[in-house]
Amino acid sequence: MKKTKNRWLIAASAVGIHISIGSVYAWSNFTNPLMNEFGWTAQQVQLTFSLAILFLGLSAAFLGHFVEKYGPKAAGLLAAGFFGVGVIGSGLAVNLGSLPLLYVTYGVLGGIGLGVGYIAPVSTLIKWFPDRRGLATGLAIMGFGFAAAISSPIMDSLIKTVGTANTFYILGTAYFVIMTLSSLYLEKPPVNWVPEGFKEKVQSGKSRIKEDLSQLTANEAIKTPRFYYLWLMLFINVTCGIAILSAAKPLAQESIGLSTVEAAALVGVMGIFNGLGRIGWASISDYIGRPNTYTTFFVLQIVLFALLPHTTEAFLFQVMLAVVYTCYGGGFAAIPAYIGDLFGTKQLGAIHGYILTAWAAAGLAGPMFAAWMKDTTGSYASSLTFFSGMFIIALLVSILIRRDIQKLRQQNASKSSSNTIAG
Repeated sequence: MKKTKNRWLIAASAVGIHISIGSVYAWSNFTNPLMNEFGWTAQQVQLTFSLAILFLGLSAAFLGHFVEKYGPKAAGLLAAGFFGVGVIGSGLAVNLGSLPLLYVTYGVLGGIGLGVGYIAPVSTLIKWFPDRRGLATGLAIMGFGFAAAISSPIMDSLIKTVGTANTFYILGTAYFVIMTLSSLYLEKPPVNWVPEGFKEKVQSGKSRIKEDLSQLTANEAIKTPRFYYLWLMLFINVTCGIAILSAAKPLAQESIGLSTVEAAALVGVMGIFNGLGRIGWASISDYIGRPNTYTTFFVLQIVLFALLPHTTEAFLFQVMLAVVYTCYGGGFAAIPAYIGDLFGTKQLGAIHGYILTAWAAAGLAGPMFAAWMKDTTGSYASSLTFFSGMFIIALLVSILIRRDIQKLRQQNASKSSSNTIAG
């Protein structure tokens, strides 16, 4: 009889993949070296990162069905291949001084690896942790959030000692090895598997299994209103969050008069809150429920985005910014568990892939809008006020999805009672 794998090692494998691909958030380490070496503009270099995020969203959407059909191990190995080759190929692009090749390698190939690698372990983790969905997905996605803090000093040190091209070669090889080893341990749990002692807890009444509201395929899910409610909530949370991430440094200088060095340090510290928000909010969602978690995100951020432009007291400004960062990270981490609650685990990876197109769209819309508002009005304050208004829309959507959930629960209850009478 085949031995069942350790679910905590499955979670560790998921973290291994996410820490590797999450290094994309440390891309800015390459900006100045590439500009200095080749005379490329900041915009030309930044487009590499934008392409990677765009292809993350696109590949997550198009290859979600691949994850469901072939399983997490095959999907993880595919991600390792694309991301490893993409980063190693970036070294070749630097050796050749070719910007288009850099776009293809890091932007397109690396971006495809990002998308598949992001969703590959998530649906599997949810099946291994039926008792703590939020915690499980929060662990993996926390790895993505913390990756920049781990990768950034390594990249900086390598660039200074071995050069930009060799840094890509070394990192690409390391990511490929870590992702491959992590993927080889990934596996779906046996059919009807539950954690040890969980059945006894359910029978004694200490725990209960929350029934998913439905079991839908990805193509069935996109025909429901609640899919688009989820998409819109994630889009608004990411658009506003990524805009403040992109503008945090100049905003801190404008609002509370920090120096360039102090503002840069603040951004680094805030990155930790991004990671903590992923594990923290996702774990909290196991206790208060996903609808309450998202409603809390939006109520908090309506107030914080309205107050931030008018806050000049340094400590208060930093606390408010930290809370915004936790909500940004928490939105990513809680969404897979929310998908499982609403649509079941039949094709969770594919549905998650479709939902992540909101990230691709927001990654383009948020920073561009914030920059446009800065150019038009001379400050970031007006864009934050606008984003506060967007969170009001998100709050209304979070109320609409509750009504949809309530309706579905009533339908399920009436079906259940009909089946009981028929039986």
